[in-house]
Amino acid sequence: MTPIIEVRDLERRYARRAVRALRGVSFEVEAGQRFGIVGESGSGKSTLVRLLAALDKPTAGTVSFQGRRIDTLPERKLKFLRSELQIVFQDPMGSLDPRMRVRDIIAEPLGRTPGRVERVTELLEAVGLPADAAGRYPHQFSGGQRQRISIARALAPNPSVLVADEPVSALDVSVRAQILDLLASLVDQFALTLVFVSHDLGVVRHVCDRVAVMRRGEIVELGDVDQVYDAPEHEYTRELLAAAPSLRAALARLSEGSEGA
Repeated sequence: MTPIIEVRDLERRYARRAVRALRGVSFEVEAGQRFGIVGESGSGKSTLVRLLAALDKPTAGTVSFQGRRIDTLPERKLKFLRSELQIVFQDPMGSLDPRMRVRDIIAEPLGRTPGRVERVTELLEAVGLPADAAGRYPHQFSGGQRQRISIARALAPNPSVLVADEPVSALDVSVRAQILDLLASLVDQFALTLVFVSHDLGVVRHVCDRVAVMRRGEIVELGDVDQVYDAPEHEYTRELLAAAPSLRAALARLSEGSEGA
């Protein structure tokens, strides 16, 4: 069975800065999988996301989507990818047009497709927002609600792959857990493949079944989540795990603080 995403010997060098952002990265993502990419700042995660979405070209190596190479295609031939793969970014306020009402933001990827109004209503319900949210503007919502709007917009064209690039790192701990649970639920509801990118190992374990650990542009460990977390083979993975706070523990501390207030 052909993987939905296949990356082979991927490299990305930036000549001006003399930087090798990616060094021989290879992995596969099967359809329906929840694949995590984890690493500290500067590990190459953001560069990799841009290459997976064909927003940048690799210096060497290949990126294939549904068995078709995308790293060599010009933009005019990437229309299929723009609907099949959607990204949820870290900062929802930066990715939502403040001048547009929520209904227009969500419907924008649909063009003039019939049933746009019904689709917006369906997606607002799916992400846990009331129907009257459609007529409001992004600044009228909290950070967590804005991220729900971003997720609804990403789901609008009915993609097969959702790339979540640090989608909860700017949110409070309690809201973070809600958004993670929502993403997990939506992946099941819409039969999505999830690529979840984060610097937080605890967050990745919460939603993913397979994980790649990146360091300085390389994948240093790759495997099933339980295997990597319970018996890490690479020293860097062990260091990350030792330093990573537990999302569950953070929520417990938050709950205790509320009770004592």
